[in-house]
Amino acid sequence: MTDFLDQDIQFLPGVGPVKAELLKRELNIETFRDLVYYFPYKYVDRTRFYRISEVQANMAHIQVKGRITSMEVVGVGPKQRLTAQFRDETGVMELIWFQGVKWQKEHLRLNTTYTIFGKPAEFNGVINVVHPEIEAEGDISLQPAGIFQAHYNTTEKMKKKYLTSKAIHRFMLTLLDKMKGKVPETIPAGVMDRLKLMGLEKALHTIHKPDNSHDLRNARFRLKFEELFLIQLKILSLKHNRESKFKGFPFTEVGYNFNTFYHHYLPFQLTDAQKRVTREIRKDLGRSIQMNRLLQGDVGSGKTLVALMALLIALDNGFQACLMAPTEILAQQHYDTITGLLRGMNVDTGLLTGSVRASDRSLLHEKLADGRMHLLVGTHALIEDAVNFKKLGLVIIDEQHRFGVAQRAKLWQKNDTIPPHVLVMTATPIPRTLAMTVYGDLDVSVIDELPPGRKPVQTLHFFENKRQDVYQFMRRKIMEGRQIYVVYPLISESENLDLKNLEEGYRHISDEFPDYDVCMVHGRMNPADKEREMQKFKEGRTRIMVATTVIEVGVDVSNASVMVIESAERFGLSQLHQLRGRVGRGADQSYCILMSSFKITNQSRKRLATMVRTNDGFEIAEMDMRLRGPGDLEGTQQSGIGFDLKIANLAKDADILELARSNAREILETDPLLQSSEYRVLRTSLLRGKKTDFEWSVIS
Repeated sequence: MTDFLDQDIQFLPGVGPVKAELLKRELNIETFRDLVYYFPYKYVDRTRFYRISEVQANMAHIQVKGRITSMEVVGVGPKQRLTAQFRDETGVMELIWFQGVKWQKEHLRLNTTYTIFGKPAEFNGVINVVHPEIEAEGDISLQPAGIFQAHYNTTEKMKKKYLTSKAIHRFMLTLLDKMKGKVPETIPAGVMDRLKLMGLEKALHTIHKPDNSHDLRNARFRLKFEELFLIQLKILSLKHNRESKFKGFPFTEVGYNFNTFYHHYLPFQLTDAQKRVTREIRKDLGRSIQMNRLLQGDVGSGKTLVALMALLIALDNGFQACLMAPTEILAQQHYDTITGLLRGMNVDTGLLTGSVRASDRSLLHEKLADGRMHLLVGTHALIEDAVNFKKLGLVIIDEQHRFGVAQRAKLWQKNDTIPPHVLVMTATPIPRTLAMTVYGDLDVSVIDELPPGRKPVQTLHFFENKRQDVYQFMRRKIMEGRQIYVVYPLISESENLDLKNLEEGYRHISDEFPDYDVCMVHGRMNPADKEREMQKFKEGRTRIMVATTVIEVGVDVSNASVMVIESAERFGLSQLHQLRGRVGRGADQSYCILMSSFKITNQSRKRLATMVRTNDGFEIAEMDMRLRGPGDLEGTQQSGIGFDLKIANLAKDADILELARSNAREILETDPLLQSSEYRVLRTSLLRGKKTDFEWSVIS
């Protein structure tokens, strides 16, 4: 039997096939369920009536009762407008329509009492309201429903077809009336009683037609909890399913390779955070359950060293391991770091990227297949069908949000029977609430301290009028023997213009610093040219590198101690933090200089002030999420979890998320397959939300 809410939206009275098509195309509203879960973005108090003498142009919205005393159509053709004089006992104002002029002229009546509602403005000393909502006295069907009138987001295409916020509200009232007694509960009775939650049908009715602020608050809490609870239930059930279905290789030996490296080759004492994270990974690897762990840590926190020790445990247990990075530069950097650390140990390590010659690639494939090669570092070239491991036991994926889920799945499927353990790493700090949602089925480890001797990067913000002071500072640092990055934004929508700005910036820096060699790097260069320019900078032959964000990941020059970011207001917080991480990699004090024009938005000012105030990547990530919202953050669309928040806000609803997760975990601990009659509603909800048959969670 079809659920009432699963009916096609065209069958709702007043909608029909034409409007339904527009709702589907513009708002993805295809069913009754989609409509009732299309929540208002704001509410306006319709209990307050103003007199015309009280109305001012700076008010948000006003509601006035009065009479139309005259109307006039001005202009011809598409520039036509209808102007009406609207009076009450205290004064007069104008009502103006630019669209629907003929219809309004035919239907509006002089000297009839109307209630008008809208945003006031002023022109030539006269208060006016453009396209007001207007209701004749006694027209019950058009009266605002509830004390607070709900307002809905619409699009320009919808407004042109008169599908306004008010039209959506009318559809909503029709649906609320029709769905009485037809909305099944989605949350078990035990949870409802324990948390004293409002029933689903009442919550949906209240969110669209609230009678008071108390009920509205309770409805919002109920619907936010439901949304987050079902997401957490899905994530945690995927994790339970993976752990029960997919066994892992138990790495019981922590043997020769690990101990030799730890006692004789470790370049410096591990931080307490590195030790803690290494213990967490060792414990996971020792179980007969496939590891799926997320390793978070700021740039320079020592993730690669921790990853290497995990790789050595795989080798100690007779398995091969691989590390996949998103770019050739980063793969090469990992390869150089690892082979440098392992120099003197009998570990055969290979590098596989798109630029490896065919003859070298053939030998590498051969050594992998017969087990002579222990460890492979590479780019997405690792997932090619020709790459076959003899016994792959551990997969490490760096900056994993840059790979699609399907790409990661190919690597996981390199073993025919038991999947390898998976460790994913990121230097992009992930807010706790986002980690619990996007990566909620992974165990999370955090390296939250930098190696000893590292000085925090000092961040400064300057406007254009201080540019010469910045140049003087740069000269001083170059004379001290340091190197400098100058980074320009490169946004895909204006790539040609940005590239022009970069080239102009390169010429300007070259003119400003004629005594020093300057190099330029950007994404449109062919790989060989890009590598050559980067190598010159690494070797110190060029003192200043002018670049786009191509250097955000994978350029490690400890002598570079100054990062100048041009048009810093155009970067997101996390990207600014990533760029700042390119300096401060040596023992010298490093600096990040943010250059911006004076005319920037308040949000940009907040971003830049946050960068100046703190080096804490997690605080920055939290602020980034508050400013931009979770949907815009890198990686959330690639997670494989497939969630679309309609009312909850991960930046503001952390407490509700914690409550939802703890209740979901408690239920799954007692009934992991949700087989009891009490949890049948949850099985139905999870099946409705199922987007794919592939268990993405097994590969993170």
